Formats: sequence, structure tokens, C-alpha cells
Amino acid sequence: MSRLDDLRSEALLGGGEKKIRKRHENGKLTARERIHLLLDPETFHEMGMLVTHNCSDFGMEGKKIPGDGVVTGYGRIHGRQVYVYSEDFTVFGGSLSKAVADKISRLQDLSLKNGVPIIAIKDSGGARIQEGINSLAGYGDIFFRNVKASGVVPQISAIMGPCAGGAVYSPALTDFVFMIDQSSYMFLTGPDVIKEVTHEDVTFEELGGAATHSGKSGVSHFNVSSEEQCLATIRELMTYLPQNNMSDPPEVQCTDPVERSDESLDTLIPADSSLPYDMKSVIKSVVDDGRLLQVHEDFAPNMIVGFSRMDGMPVGIVANQPAVLAGVLDTLSSAKAARFIRFCDCFNIPILVFEDAPGFLPGVEQEHSGVIREGAKLLYAFCEATVPRITVVTRKAFGGAYIAMNSKNVGADMNFAWPSAQIAVMGARGAVKILFKRDIAKDKDPESKRQLLIDEYNELFNNPYVPAGMGYIDEVIKPHETRSRVISSLKILDGKRESMPPRKHGNCPL
Repeated sequence: MSRLDDLRSEALLGGGEKKIRKRHENGKLTARERIHLLLDPETFHEMGMLVTHNCSDFGMEGKKIPGDGVVTGYGRIHGRQVYVYSEDFTVFGGSLSKAVADKISRLQDLSLKNGVPIIAIKDSGGARIQEGINSLAGYGDIFFRNVKASGVVPQISAIMGPCAGGAVYSPALTDFVFMIDQSSYMFLTGPDVIKEVTHEDVTFEELGGAATHSGKSGVSHFNVSSEEQCLATIRELMTYLPQNNMSDPPEVQCTDPVERSDESLDTLIPADSSLPYDMKSVIKSVVDDGRLLQVHEDFAPNMIVGFSRMDGMPVGIVANQPAVLAGVLDTLSSAKAARFIRFCDCFNIPILVFEDAPGFLPGVEQEHSGVIREGAKLLYAFCEATVPRITVVTRKAFGGAYIAMNSKNVGADMNFAWPSAQIAVMGARGAVKILFKRDIAKDKDPESKRQLLIDEYNELFNNPYVPAGMGYIDEVIKPHETRSRVISSLKILDGKRESMPPRKHGNCPL
């Protein structure tokens, strides 16, 4: 008994009191403190506490700490089971040994077999150099299981320190990545190597900090200000997610009336269609309690994606943001939305689309950077999705953007339009320029002629009533009716059953 107590005490100290004290002085929590803050109180059960590495090279045989460089186990978040592992930077810098990899792999196997989400807290110096190929093999074991679990159980990664080299690919393979501003970083090759090879001077933060990966690369989905906020946001995210792909997302009791209407929506859209407005105002006026948990908030902000609830039911929100680049679709926003749509479809979360898209962004740079391929990802994601899908067109829905943003012809279940909606191949001004260029040029008063033709085009084509008459729009609704109409539609779609043709997998345009 005394030996067991001694081993447990040694494991709980990790790299020792001095290293723990240093972490606290640097404003960081220990691996176990992070786990206890993430989970419901007194629900954590540790596994593999006494595991040690088997390396005997470079004097490592005399440096063994129970648990090695990672704390693994299970507990609960809001009463629901989760698996969690937390890399311990106080033990060999949190580096990955074969023993550490085996502990993580064991947890991944249990997560997959039992259909339980898994959360990784990353804080590691990378591969344990003393173990050579064994460490690299350990990374391969983890990556393989990340992919096996993809679309089966939710996988979440929190970067709470360094994550470099091959270590970056495990979080990149998971569903959501959290980073902490000025405290965590990810990169394949560090500033020193870059300086030597390409002669570029760059800091750790500029190269792979939270702001970089949240705003530029899109690797990170959430940029938070502290470890405490990071763990609290993960807890909030979990309230929208099911345990696995065979279960439904968790519903909550809704106190926001279903029939609540916000009359301000009726005057939100500017009379001048070239003027912007904030689509987040629309979303928050429609969803339960105005709550939107944005994903990728700083990346491609002309597209909004995130989680909300409608009458207590989780929904995935996909929306154009006319306040940024007029809500236009481009390479980054298309890929951002496509990935989010596919996640929602994996885990049975209905998708609610708010559309105001004037088209795809024109330009040589866009074409050369693959806007065709990226736009095809968005189309693929919507066409592939079998969850309930609802679209609300608030204003512009032109050309390929109309099709790509969950139109009836790519499988949307319900399509609504506000009276302000403009649904056509293109805007009136551009259409008139193409169709009546010669007539306008010959007229004695070309400006008056142009305006007359624009008004005629808008009356004949550029409104919601023409597509509604053709069945492409199910109903033209007043803006303040949106909440009740969407909730009613979600309820009748609750039993939706749809499957794709038998196949190994599709070939998404990556």
C-alpha cells in the first residue's frame, strides 16, 4: 500500500515541484489542473498513471517518471462522458515517447469503440529525440486513429503551449482547434530553421501564433485570451455536439418563445441594395436567446459559421456577411463553409443558411488560387449533406452563388425568401449592360433608358416572387416571421431520412 501511495504521489508531481512552480509563475496551469478545470468537478478518472518509458539510451534509463509526459483518462462535461488527455510539459517538455503515444492511442481506441468524444490538450516540445524512430512511429499511430475516428466521434484539440513539427498534424486532423493568444503556437519548421533556409526573419508569434492561425491560415477555429477561457469555451462547444455519429445533438429546455418576432428585421435591409448591413444582427434576432457560438470568427469573415439553437435544438449556421466584401464568395470563405457543413452533416446537426451573396469574387488572383476548386468544395458539401437543410434568402442570391448557397436544386429541404430578396442570374445593372448595350448607346437619353430597363428587369426577374412561382422558393415571408417559420420547418424535418448511393467514399475536390 505504501509503495502505491508513493508512486501515485510521484506521478501527481509530474516533473517536480520546481517545474510546477515555474509554470505557475509563467501564468500556466499544469496538465492535471487543466483537466480538472475542463471536466465536471470530481469526475476525472486517470488511466495509465504508472506507465513509464522504455528508453535506455542517452542515460534515459535513470530518468523515469510515472505517467511519463501525458495524463490520460475520462470524466464528464455537463454530465456527459468524454475522454481527455493532457500533455505534461513538466515531464521531458511534454515530448512524445512511444509510451506516451501508446497511452494516447489506447484512449483513442476506447473513444472510438465506445462512441465518446475525445479532447486533446497539447503542450509539447515534439518528438522525444532520445527515442528516435520509436517516437515518429508513435505519431503515426495517433494520426491513423485520428482519421479512423473522423466523423464517428467529435475530436477537439486545445493548443496550450508549443506544438511543432509532426505534432501539428494530430490537431489538424481533429474537428476543432483552440489556440490561446500570445501563449500557444503551431508550425512545421521553427523561426531558426526558416532563417537558415529562406533567410526570413520571423517571430514565434508571427509564424504560428493564435492570431496567425485564426486569421490567416485558418488552422485554428477559436482564438481565446486565456487557458481558463479556452477550457470554458470547449465546455460550451460540447453543449451543441452529440456523443457520436449515431446519436442526436443534445436539446435543452427553451425559454425563448417560438412565436417571438422581431419587428426591427422588417426595416433592417437598406433600401439601397449596394449598402451593407450586419448579418449577425439577423442571426441573433432569429435564434434562441440571440446566442451564436462562432467558429473561425477571424478567418474569411465574409462568411459566418457557428452554432446556435432553435427552440432548444442545436443548428449549424452558415451565412454570408454583407458587411465584409459585400458577402461575396471566394476561395477562403467557400472552404471555411464547406468544412463546417461537412462537420454538421457528420454529427446530425441541421443546417440553417442565411443568404446574401452577390456572386463569386472576380479577379485573376482568385482564379489562379483555385476559386473553381474551392467553390466546388462548397457545392460538394451541400450536395452531400443529408441533415435537414433550410435557407433564408435575405437579399442577393445571384448566379453561381445562388446555387452554391443551399438552393433547392442542390438538395435544400426548405427555402424561404424575404420580400427584399433578389434572385437572378445577376444584378439588374449588369444584366442590362449585357442585354441592352446597343439600345442604350443609340438612345437620346442613355441614362434614363438604362434606369428604365433596370426597373423593368427588377420587376420581371430580380425579386422573390418569380422563383416562388416556379417552386424554387417555398414561401416568401416577412422578416419578423423568420424564427417561427424556421422552427416549424425544423420540426417537420426532424424525421428526415436520406442516404447517399453505396460507395467507399466520394472524391471531394481537395
